[in-house]
Amino acid sequence: MKSFSVRKLALAAAVAATGLIGATASSLAQEVTLRLHQFLPPQANVPKLVLDPWADKVEKESGGRIKIERYPAMQLGGTPPQLYDQARDGIVDIVWTLPGSNPGRFPSTEVFELPFMMTNAEATSRAYWDLFEKSMKDTEFKDTHVLGVWVHGPGMLHSKTPITKLEDLKGMKVRAPTRIINALLGQLGATPVGMPVPQITEALSKGVIDGCVIPWEVTPALKVPELVSNHTEFGGDHALYTTTFVLAMNKAKYDSLPDDLKKVIDDNSGQEFAAFAGSTQAGADGPSRQIAVDRGNNIIEISAEDTETWKEAAQPVYAQWVEEMKGKGIDGQALIDEARALIEKYTSQ
Repeated sequence: MKSFSVRKLALAAAVAATGLIGATASSLAQEVTLRLHQFLPPQANVPKLVLDPWADKVEKESGGRIKIERYPAMQLGGTPPQLYDQARDGIVDIVWTLPGSNPGRFPSTEVFELPFMMTNAEATSRAYWDLFEKSMKDTEFKDTHVLGVWVHGPGMLHSKTPITKLEDLKGMKVRAPTRIINALLGQLGATPVGMPVPQITEALSKGVIDGCVIPWEVTPALKVPELVSNHTEFGGDHALYTTTFVLAMNKAKYDSLPDDLKKVIDDNSGQEFAAFAGSTQAGADGPSRQIAVDRGNNIIEISAEDTETWKEAAQPVYAQWVEEMKGKGIDGQALIDEARALIEKYTSQ
């Protein structure tokens, strides 16, 4: 009887040990859960075509040891301008946001938002990453671990009344995403109205604004082709404007990862990811534009020749920005020259 009890206890201990090992193995199988927070609905193109594929790839390459929970449309609370601090403070692990949502905080990024600076999203995103690594990583973005930076495709005007020439903008209330685009619109004669992108739908429907500047790709998610019937595009080699984005991770969370999981994150960060994100976002412009075409909306194309008038009118924005940068101890003209050279380099490749 005694030997049976001993055997029974030994078996129970073995089963318990096996359970403990199994639990340990199970916990190792998924070591990290990361919460990704952003401001657009899940069906919008950036979550669908950029952020979800990125997160899926990280999960797969980690062998399931990283799980990325996706929280769209500010589901975890706060407002879009608070996203960067949510990552910095560890309220969430990863955010996708606009540096320009915090005016003056990331001044170097604004060089890519200056009027008629961008050629195409891929080349400009590569240039942005280069300049980020050289001038921004250890200064303006030192409080987070940045995974990628990029820009969207050509920014353009969407309006209730047609904009066929510069004078048509006069007095029109137009939403802009950042202070640089506000400055541009003001210089061109409009009344700029700064607001985060999720507010555009309501602002247009209630008549708070007469139009907005956004790229084509985000228009379906915001119902813009249903709310306005005029869309103004610009000819030439450079876009009216673009907006900068950042995918940022809490620094302590990244530092806490084991080396092999850090490598998974690193392998999906950097310039190639920036180029993928920028080109993919811009790639959604065409299908989104077609929605407006199919509705019979008015697509206005400013010729390359007439676009020169708009460029000329926008030039004071550069001088004003350089002067503002001087007050921050930044050589704005040097940044402009370097950004242009990098964009040209990657555009010609």
